Amino acid sequence: MQGKVLNKMLRRTIKETRGRFIAITLIIMLGVLIFVGVKGIGPGYRDTATSELNATKLQDMSITSTVGLTAKDVKLAKRVNGVQVAATKSTFALAASDESVVNVYGYRNNDGLNQLLVRSGHLPKNQNEIVLDSRAQEYGNFHLGDTYKLKQTDTLKRRSYKIVGFADSPLYINNNYDRGNANIGSGTVAYFAYVQQQNLDLNVYTSIGLRLTKRPSGDTYAKSYKTAVNAKLKQVRKIFKHRQAARKAELTATAMQPINKQQAKLDKAKTQVTQAKAQIAQATHGQMTTTPELTAQAAKLTAAQTKLDTAKAKVHKAIPTPSYTYGKRADLAGFSDYGASADRIAAIGDVFPVFFFLIAALITFTTVSRMISEDRTQLGTMKALGYSRLAIARNYFLYALIAAVLGIVFGVIIGQQGLVRFVLYISQMNIFTGQMILPQWQDIGLATLMAMLATIGAVAVVAPAELRTKPAELMLPKAPKNGKKILLERIKPLWRHLNFHSKVSLRNLFRFKSRMFMTIIGIAGGAGLILTGFGIRDSIMGTTSAQFGGVLHYQAIVRLADDHTSAKAMDVLQGQSQFKSAEDATTDTVELRTNADTISGVSMIVPAQRAGFSKYVSLQDAKKQAVALPKRGVVLTIKAAQVLGLSKGDKLTVKNSDGQSKSVRVAAIVQNYTGHFIYLSRTAYQHVWGQPAQTNGLLVKTKTMSKKAERHLARKLLKDGNVVNTTFMSDTLSTVNDMSKSLNAVVVILILLSGMLSFVVLYNLTNINVSERMRELSTIKVLGFYDGEVTMYIVRENIALTIAGIIASFGVGQVLTRFILKQAATDTIMFPTIIGWEGYVAAAVLTAGFTAIVMWVTHVRLKHVDMLEALAARE
Repeated sequence: MQGKVLNKMLRRTIKETRGRFIAITLIIMLGVLIFVGVKGIGPGYRDTATSELNATKLQDMSITSTVGLTAKDVKLAKRVNGVQVAATKSTFALAASDESVVNVYGYRNNDGLNQLLVRSGHLPKNQNEIVLDSRAQEYGNFHLGDTYKLKQTDTLKRRSYKIVGFADSPLYINNNYDRGNANIGSGTVAYFAYVQQQNLDLNVYTSIGLRLTKRPSGDTYAKSYKTAVNAKLKQVRKIFKHRQAARKAELTATAMQPINKQQAKLDKAKTQVTQAKAQIAQATHGQMTTTPELTAQAAKLTAAQTKLDTAKAKVHKAIPTPSYTYGKRADLAGFSDYGASADRIAAIGDVFPVFFFLIAALITFTTVSRMISEDRTQLGTMKALGYSRLAIARNYFLYALIAAVLGIVFGVIIGQQGLVRFVLYISQMNIFTGQMILPQWQDIGLATLMAMLATIGAVAVVAPAELRTKPAELMLPKAPKNGKKILLERIKPLWRHLNFHSKVSLRNLFRFKSRMFMTIIGIAGGAGLILTGFGIRDSIMGTTSAQFGGVLHYQAIVRLADDHTSAKAMDVLQGQSQFKSAEDATTDTVELRTNADTISGVSMIVPAQRAGFSKYVSLQDAKKQAVALPKRGVVLTIKAAQVLGLSKGDKLTVKNSDGQSKSVRVAAIVQNYTGHFIYLSRTAYQHVWGQPAQTNGLLVKTKTMSKKAERHLARKLLKDGNVVNTTFMSDTLSTVNDMSKSLNAVVVILILLSGMLSFVVLYNLTNINVSERMRELSTIKVLGFYDGEVTMYIVRENIALTIAGIIASFGVGQVLTRFILKQAATDTIMFPTIIGWEGYVAAAVLTAGFTAIVMWVTHVRLKHVDMLEALAARE
C-alpha cells in the first residue's frame, strides 16, 4: 500500500514540476551530449580512417632507392616475417593539355596493397585505357570517355589513352593536397594516373610496399600501431643492411659489361700480336721478333688499354653508393595532417566538454537540492505519518534517477551517433566515404558517473540533512533571513540617490548571496562557453594570417641547382609581371637534437643580407619586440623550443642534410605558428660550420597569384632558371586552411550547444528563484503592484545578475580559450589567441536575449498564479 502511494506521489510530482523535470533532463542531456559527442569526434576520425585503410590494404611501410629496386630487393623484402609485399612501378610525366605533373603508376590488378577506390567508370583493362585521380576531374576538367594525352617521355611506351575511370588511392587520403614533388615540370605532382604496367618502359621498381599481416590493436594513429610498425621496420633495416654495397656492385657490374666486352676483344688482339711475334721469331730463327706493322698494332693496343683503364676508373668513380629510404604511413601526403586534425579535436574534447559538464552538473545539483528544500512541508507530513527516512527519500532518488537516465540515454545517442556522424559528414575533405563510430565506453561511463553525482548525489546530500529535522519543524516554512544593512547602504550619499525599487533589488541580491553567486556562475559559464567557441574559431582561422603575413612575408622559396648562381632565376622572375623582389639565401632542411628530444624537417634559412631581412621574415619575441639576426648563435622558433625544452642561451645540435652535426647556442626565440624554423646570419653560419654559406635559393615576394600562374612560373624556373624546385607558400597556406576547416564544424556546434545550455541554465535558475519567492511576490501584488511591476521586481535583479555574469564571462572565455588552444597545439602548429569583437558581442547579445525570453515566460507565469493560494498559511 505504501509503495502505491509513493508511486502515485512520484507521478504527481513529475507532472506538477514537469518544467523543472524537463530542465534537469535537458541539462544532463546537453552535458552528456557535448561530453560524449565532442570527445568521440577524434576517435571517430581515426576509426573511420583505420577501417577504410584496412579495407584497401594500405601499406604500413615502404622501401625506395635512389637507383630503383630489383627482383632481389623484392626477394629480400619477402624474407621479413609477417608482412605482405608488393612492388610498384611508376614514372613522372607531363599532361599534354597544361603540362601538369602526373605520377603515372603501372596497374596489374586491384587485389594487392594500396587498392584503388573506383568512384566512376572502371579500372584499366586494355593498354590504351587510363584511370585518373578523382582530383583530376576538377583540376583538369576531364570526363569519362575523353582522350587523355601525355607529353613524350622515355619511360612511357604510349602517350594517348582513353579515360575509363576516376578513382581515389589510400596513398593520398586528402582530396585537396598536391600529390608530392617531382623533378620535372613545376616540381609539384598535380594528380596520379594508372595505366597497364606493360606501358611503363622501366627495368626496375620505384617502390616496395610492406603491410603487416597481423594487425596491431588500436587505430592507425595509436601508439600500439606505431610500436608494431617501428619494430617491423627494424627487421627490414637489418635484412637490407648489406644491400647498398651489393646493389652498387650490381650497378658497377652492369656498367662494366660493355667495357669488359671491349677488354676481352683487346685481350684477344693482344694474344694474336704475341702469337705473330713468336711465329716471326721461329721463321727467322730468332733473327727477327717483330715487324713495323706489329709494332704499330701493339702501340694501338696499348693506347686502347689505357682508354679502357680510364673508362673503368670513371665507372667506379661515377657510380655512387645507392641510398635506401624506409618510409611509414606518416610520410604519405596528408596522412599526418589528418591525424593532427583528429588530435586537435580530441584536445578540445578533453577540455571544453569537461567545463561544459561542470556547469551543467552545478546547476543540476542546485536544482535538485532546492526542490527538496521546497518540499519541507510534505517531508514533515510524511514523517509524521510514520514513513521512514528511506521511504521518504526514495521518491527523490527516483525523480533524480529518471531525469538522469533520460538525459544520459538521449545525450549518448545524440552525441555519439548524431553529433559525431554530423561533424564527420560536413567536415569531409578526404577520400573516406563511410563512417566507423565505435562506442567510447570510458567516456560514456565517466559522463554517466558525473550525471549521477549531479542528480542522485544532490539527493544523497540534501535529503538526509532535511530528514534529520523534526516533523513539526519541517511542516513550518523556513524562517526568513534577518534583515541587515548591505555595504552600499553605508555609502549614504550614493544610497540616498537610489529609488525604492533599486534599493529593494540591491537588498534582495546581497541578502541571498548563494543565489546571486549561483546565477552569476551559471550565466558566466554559459556565456563564457559561447565566447570560447568564437575564440577557438577566430584563433584557428587567424593562424594563417598570423603566419603568412604576420611572420613570413615571402610567397615562394626557389631552390637552385647545385653550383649555380641566382642570375638566371632572377632573369626569369624579373620577366614576370607578378614579381616584386627576391633575396638570396642559403636554405636547408635540418634536424635539431637535444638530450631529451629530436625534431626533423626543420627549415634553416640564412639570408645573404641581415639588413632588409625583415621584409621577408618578421622575427619577434614573445613581447612582440623585433629580433635582429645575431652574429653568433641561432634564432629558433617558439614551438621547436618548447618541444625540445630549450630557453635562450641553451645549446642544441643541428644536423644538416649532408649529415654534418654542430653544436650551437640559442641566441633568441621568436614567434611562429606553423612548422619549425631556425635562422642564422652569414657570420653565425660561418662560425658554426667553418665555411661561408653558399647561396642555394631565393626568397621571393610576388603579388597574389592564381594556382595556374604559380604552376606556369614554376615550370619556367625549372626550364630556364637553373632551378630544381619552387615551393609556394600558398600550398602550405591551403594545407593549414584545410586542417582548420575540420575544426570549424566542431566549433559551430560548440557555440550552438553552449547557447542552449546558457538558455536552459537561465530558465532553470529563474524558475527556482520565482518558486522560492512566490509568497513574497504574492504579497507585493496584494499590496497593489501591477503584473508588470511584479515581474520587474524579479527582472531588475536578473538584469543586474546578467550584466555581472556577462562581464565575468569575458574573463572565463579568455582563460578557457587560451587553455584549450594550448592543448590543441601539435608539434608543428600552435595557435595565436584571437577573440574578435564579434565573439564578445555574440556572447553578450545571446545571453541578454535569453534573459529577455526567460523574463517573458516568467511574466506569463506570474500573471496566472493564484496569489491568494500562494499566500495561504502553511502553519
